[in-house]
Amino acid sequence: MQIRYFFDNPVALQVREEGRVEGRIEARAQMTLRILEWRDISVCFALREKVLDCYDLDQLEVWARRALTVERAEDLFSG
Repeated sequence: MQIRYFFDNPVALQVREEGRVEGRIEARAQMTLRILEWRDISVCFALREKVLDCYDLDQLEVWARRALTVERAEDLFSG
């Protein structure tokens, strides 16, 4: 029964949820960069780091959508 308690513990539940959120954030950032790569748009190190360092899912969504149409990677951050 101790194992069951561990998995139902509020702290364990919170840690699992935080892990899921972090996974979604990382996936969204990687997808944004991948879209630019597929479109043959070069991404400098500083821009790549800015995308990967972002922890705001809504902002990453905006950038992913912009990645579909921008002419230059820098244009992700304008508009």
